[in-house]
Amino acid sequence: MPSPAHAIDIDITAPAARRITRPWLRRIAQRALQLEKVDKAQEIGILITTDAEVRRLNKQYRRKDKTTDVLSFALAESDADFTPSPEGASTLGQVVVSYPQAQRQACEYGHSIEREVAFLLVHGLLHLLGYDHQNRTDEKRMRARQEAILSSLGLTRS
Repeated sequence: MPSPAHAIDIDITAPAARRITRPWLRRIAQRALQLEKVDKAQEIGILITTDAEVRRLNKQYRRKDKTTDVLSFALAESDADFTPSPEGASTLGQVVVSYPQAQRQACEYGHSIEREVAFLLVHGLLHLLGYDHQNRTDEKRMRARQEAILSSLGLTRS
């Protein structure tokens, strides 16, 4: 059975994110959805942005006045009135990644910025698909899925 045609809208507003491309981000998102067996077309937004924008969104929607590495906004959790996609895709939600925070974490963990951005994107997508890490069991399950997806893309831990 062929994979559904997901509508993946990508916006990169972080000026330093020159090494991160839309086709690369789309490939990661499509692979994650494929491995998670998402068989209905989904519409997803991906935003790679600045600390300031992530902080603003975090404050506005989560009441936390600080930056973070990734935010996920699932449609099911939103009060927003979304217009259905004309292609018939369901709107899953949006993943927002702070590129500067990803750079800091890549240095801290000793791996590439690409691996860190991919990790954060997959992490955010898994949240949209219902994964969480509120307890040790859920965290282990989510971490295993993240690593399986990244490994399938050749982005293993260093």
